[in-house]
Amino acid sequence: MRALLVLLLVATPAAAREQIGIYKRWGAFRDASPRRCYAIARPLMAGGRPNGFASIANWPQRGLRGSLHIRLSRERDRSAGVTLTVGERRFALVANGLDAWATDAPSDRAIVAALRSARSMSVEAVGVGGRPFADVYALAGAATAIDAATLACSGG
Repeated sequence: MRALLVLLLVATPAAAREQIGIYKRWGAFRDASPRRCYAIARPLMAGGRPNGFASIANWPQRGLRGSLHIRLSRERDRSAGVTLTVGERRFALVANGLDAWATDAPSDRAIVAALRSARSMSVEAVGVGGRPFADVYALAGAATAIDAATLACSGG
């Protein structure tokens, strides 16, 4: 869990971030400016560097709710796709560099629904040089962290 907190310290100024809670392998946080709330986790097993993460964000100002963002643990081959597997479901993601997202809002909703009933998820890609890799995440605490982040950004 400490590694998760370190990741978030680098991503956002400390004065602007509020910890909502830590729920097993997932944390929920709120940023003041711009106002956004998110559930976030680091992979159990990363295919590369330890900086990868998965998040489900609510960003009211941008009209985003339950939006998936993946930061891959290593550089992927630019021609390679990125696939998210949650339980038995597979989702093709849109990727740019180290970052990947769901293709659209209905896909975000389907991914969040799948996260609620699965035990783990993995993000697979082919790295630079043609070597496949996968970042694996435990989903214990994910649903609670997602709900906490959603509630933290609801209302005015």
